[in-house]
Amino acid sequence: MNQWDERYAGESFHFGTMPNAFLAAQRHRLPARGLALAVADGEGRNGVWLAEQGLDVLAVDASPVGLDKSRRLAAGRGVSLRYELADLATWDFGRERFDVIVAIFIQFAAPALRTRIFAGLGDALKPGGLLLLEGYRPEQLAYGTGGPPIAENLYTEAMLRQGFASLQIDELAAYDAPIHEGRGHDGMSALIDLVARKPLR
Repeated sequence: MNQWDERYAGESFHFGTMPNAFLAAQRHRLPARGLALAVADGEGRNGVWLAEQGLDVLAVDASPVGLDKSRRLAAGRGVSLRYELADLATWDFGRERFDVIVAIFIQFAAPALRTRIFAGLGDALKPGGLLLLEGYRPEQLAYGTGGPPIAENLYTEAMLRQGFASLQIDELAAYDAPIHEGRGHDGMSALIDLVARKPLR
Protein backbone atom coordinates (compact mmCIF):
# COMPACT_ATOMS: atom_id res chain seq x y z
CA MET A 1 0.00 0.00 0.00
CA ASN A 2 1.50 3.34 -1.05
CA GLN A 3 1.32 6.53 1.02
CA TRP A 4 -1.74 7.76 -0.88
CA ASP A 5 -3.61 4.51 -0.31
CA GLU A 6 -2.87 4.88 3.39
CA ARG A 7 -3.99 8.50 3.35
CA TYR A 8 -7.25 7.65 1.62
CA ALA A 9 -8.02 4.55 3.70
CA GLY A 10 -11.12 4.69 5.87
CA GLU A 11 -14.58 6.09 5.32
CA SER A 12 -13.84 9.81 5.67
CA PHE A 13 -12.55 11.87 2.76
CA HIS A 14 -9.08 13.26 3.48
CA PHE A 15 -9.67 16.44 1.46
CA GLY A 16 -13.45 16.49 1.84
CA THR A 17 -16.11 15.92 -0.80
CA MET A 18 -16.69 19.50 -1.95
CA PRO A 19 -14.73 20.93 -4.88
CA ASN A 20 -11.72 23.11 -4.37
CA ALA A 21 -12.88 26.72 -3.87
CA PHE A 22 -10.69 28.12 -6.64
CA LEU A 23 -12.02 25.53 -9.07
CA ALA A 24 -15.64 26.19 -8.15
CA ALA A 25 -15.08 29.93 -8.63
CA GLN A 26 -14.04 29.25 -12.23
CA ARG A 27 -17.33 27.61 -13.18
CA HIS A 28 -18.16 30.46 -15.54
CA ARG A 29 -15.07 29.65 -17.63
CA LEU A 30 -15.99 26.02 -18.26
CA PRO A 31 -17.40 24.97 -21.61
CA ALA A 32 -20.92 23.58 -21.70
CA ARG A 33 -19.52 20.24 -22.83
CA GLY A 34 -16.19 18.67 -23.60
CA LEU A 35 -13.53 16.36 -22.25
CA ALA A 36 -11.90 17.28 -18.93
CA LEU A 37 -8.82 15.79 -17.28
CA ALA A 38 -8.70 15.78 -13.48
CA VAL A 39 -5.01 15.28 -12.65
CA ALA A 40 -4.14 13.31 -9.50
CA ASP A 41 -7.81 13.51 -8.55
CA GLY A 42 -7.57 11.28 -5.48
CA GLU A 43 -10.94 10.65 -3.86
CA GLY A 44 -12.74 12.56 -6.60
CA ARG A 45 -14.01 15.80 -5.11
CA ASN A 46 -12.93 17.85 -8.13
CA GLY A 47 -13.54 15.33 -10.89
CA VAL A 48 -17.04 14.58 -9.63
CA TRP A 49 -17.84 18.30 -9.51
CA LEU A 50 -16.62 18.69 -13.10
CA ALA A 51 -18.92 15.85 -14.15
CA GLU A 52 -21.79 17.63 -12.38
CA GLN A 53 -21.11 20.61 -14.67
CA GLY A 54 -21.81 18.41 -17.71
CA LEU A 55 -18.24 17.58 -18.71
CA ASP A 56 -16.95 14.18 -19.74
CA VAL A 57 -14.27 13.59 -17.10
CA LEU A 58 -11.18 11.41 -17.06
CA ALA A 59 -9.84 11.17 -13.51
CA VAL A 60 -6.23 9.99 -13.23
CA ASP A 61 -4.58 8.98 -9.97
CA ALA A 62 -1.94 6.61 -8.65
CA SER A 63 -4.09 5.34 -5.75
CA PRO A 64 -6.63 2.57 -6.36
CA VAL A 65 -8.07 3.34 -2.92
CA GLY A 66 -8.66 6.95 -3.93
CA LEU A 67 -10.23 5.98 -7.24
CA ASP A 68 -12.58 3.51 -5.54
CA LYS A 69 -13.76 6.27 -3.20
CA SER A 70 -14.20 8.58 -6.19
CA ARG A 71 -16.43 5.98 -7.84
CA ARG A 72 -18.57 5.83 -4.71
CA LEU A 73 -18.75 9.62 -4.49
CA ALA A 74 -19.75 9.86 -8.15
CA ALA A 75 -22.45 7.21 -7.74
CA GLY A 76 -23.85 9.05 -4.75
CA ARG A 77 -23.98 12.28 -6.76
CA GLY A 78 -25.56 10.61 -9.80
CA VAL A 79 -22.69 11.16 -12.24
CA SER A 80 -20.11 8.93 -13.87
CA LEU A 81 -16.45 9.48 -14.71
CA ARG A 82 -13.82 7.54 -16.57
CA TYR A 83 -10.87 6.46 -14.47
CA GLU A 84 -7.27 5.59 -15.11
CA LEU A 85 -4.87 4.26 -12.50
CA ALA A 86 -1.55 5.79 -13.51
CA ASP A 87 1.81 7.07 -12.34
CA LEU A 88 2.26 10.57 -13.77
CA ALA A 89 6.00 9.92 -14.00
CA THR A 90 5.29 7.59 -16.93
CA TRP A 91 1.73 8.34 -18.01
CA ASP A 92 1.19 9.49 -21.60
CA PHE A 93 -0.77 12.74 -21.44
CA GLY A 94 -1.29 12.68 -25.19
CA ARG A 95 -1.60 15.65 -27.52
CA GLU A 96 -4.54 18.01 -27.88
CA ARG A 97 -6.97 15.66 -26.12
CA PHE A 98 -8.67 17.80 -23.50
CA ASP A 99 -10.90 20.87 -23.49
CA VAL A 100 -10.25 21.43 -19.76
CA ILE A 101 -7.44 20.29 -17.47
CA VAL A 102 -7.69 20.72 -13.72
CA ALA A 103 -4.57 20.34 -11.56
CA ILE A 104 -5.28 21.11 -7.90
CA PHE A 105 -2.45 20.74 -5.34
CA ILE A 106 -0.44 18.25 -7.39
CA GLN A 107 2.69 19.15 -5.44
CA PHE A 108 3.97 15.64 -4.78
CA ALA A 109 6.23 16.24 -7.79
CA ALA A 110 9.89 17.16 -7.34
CA PRO A 111 11.34 19.55 -9.94
CA ALA A 112 12.25 16.99 -12.64
CA LEU A 113 8.85 15.32 -12.52
CA ARG A 114 7.09 18.69 -12.28
CA THR A 115 8.77 19.77 -15.51
CA ARG A 116 7.48 16.63 -17.23
CA ILE A 117 3.98 17.10 -15.85
CA PHE A 118 3.77 20.76 -16.81
CA ALA A 119 4.91 19.95 -20.35
CA GLY A 120 2.37 17.14 -20.51
CA LEU A 121 -0.44 19.42 -19.40
CA GLY A 122 0.37 21.94 -22.11
CA ASP A 123 0.66 19.29 -24.80
CA ALA A 124 -2.60 17.61 -23.79
CA LEU A 125 -4.76 20.74 -24.09
CA LYS A 126 -6.66 21.27 -27.29
CA PRO A 127 -6.18 24.69 -28.94
CA GLY A 128 -8.38 27.04 -26.95
CA GLY A 129 -8.41 24.59 -24.05
CA LEU A 130 -8.50 25.76 -20.44
CA LEU A 131 -5.99 24.96 -17.67
CA LEU A 132 -6.97 25.56 -14.05
CA LEU A 133 -4.18 25.03 -11.52
CA GLU A 134 -3.86 25.82 -7.84
CA GLY A 135 -0.95 25.17 -5.53
CA TYR A 136 0.93 26.32 -2.48
CA ARG A 137 3.72 28.90 -2.48
CA PRO A 138 6.91 28.49 -0.39
CA GLU A 139 5.37 30.67 2.31
CA GLN A 140 3.06 27.73 3.05
CA LEU A 141 5.86 26.07 4.99
CA ALA A 142 5.34 28.58 7.79
CA TYR A 143 1.60 27.89 7.94
CA GLY A 144 1.89 24.11 7.95
CA THR A 145 -1.81 23.71 7.12
CA GLY A 146 -1.38 21.36 4.16
CA GLY A 147 0.87 20.44 1.29
CA PRO A 148 4.34 18.94 1.24
CA PRO A 149 6.97 20.16 3.72
CA ILE A 150 9.40 20.40 0.81
CA ALA A 151 10.22 23.88 -0.49
CA GLU A 152 11.31 22.74 -3.96
CA ASN A 153 7.87 21.23 -4.61
CA LEU A 154 6.07 24.54 -4.06
CA TYR A 155 5.17 27.10 -6.74
CA THR A 156 6.18 30.68 -7.44
CA GLU A 157 4.78 33.07 -10.03
CA ALA A 158 8.03 32.97 -11.99
CA MET A 159 8.01 29.16 -12.01
CA LEU A 160 4.46 28.99 -13.37
CA ARG A 161 5.13 31.63 -16.03
CA GLN A 162 8.14 29.67 -17.19
CA GLY A 163 6.48 26.28 -16.93
CA PHE A 164 3.49 27.37 -18.98
CA ALA A 165 5.21 29.81 -21.32
CA SER A 166 3.46 28.17 -24.29
CA LEU A 167 0.03 29.08 -22.90
CA GLN A 168 -1.81 32.37 -22.69
CA ILE A 169 -2.03 33.26 -19.00
CA ASP A 170 -5.36 34.89 -18.21
CA GLU A 171 -4.87 35.08 -14.44
CA LEU A 172 -1.98 34.40 -12.12
CA ALA A 173 -2.65 35.34 -8.50
CA ALA A 174 -0.61 34.80 -5.34
CA TYR A 175 -2.41 35.42 -2.04
CA ASP A 176 -3.04 34.12 1.47
CA ALA A 177 -6.46 32.83 2.46
CA PRO A 178 -8.01 30.23 4.75
CA ILE A 179 -9.16 27.00 3.12
CA HIS A 180 -11.05 24.11 4.67
CA GLU A 181 -10.77 20.92 2.65
CA GLY A 182 -11.11 17.99 5.01
CA ARG A 183 -8.21 17.10 7.28
CA GLY A 184 -5.69 17.53 4.48
CA HIS A 185 -5.97 21.28 3.88
CA ASP A 186 -7.27 23.24 6.82
CA GLY A 187 -6.38 26.79 7.82
CA MET A 188 -4.64 29.89 6.54
CA SER A 189 -2.72 29.03 3.37
CA ALA A 190 -0.24 30.60 0.97
CA LEU A 191 -1.91 29.98 -2.39
CA ILE A 192 -1.21 30.59 -6.04
CA ASP A 193 -3.80 30.25 -8.81
CA LEU A 194 -3.28 29.94 -12.55
CA VAL A 195 -5.89 30.29 -15.28
CA ALA A 196 -4.43 29.75 -18.74
CA ARG A 197 -5.48 28.79 -22.25
CA LYS A 198 -3.74 27.13 -25.13
CA PRO A 199 -3.62 29.62 -28.02
CA LEU A 200 -5.72 28.93 -31.08
CA ARG A 201 -3.73 28.15 -34.15
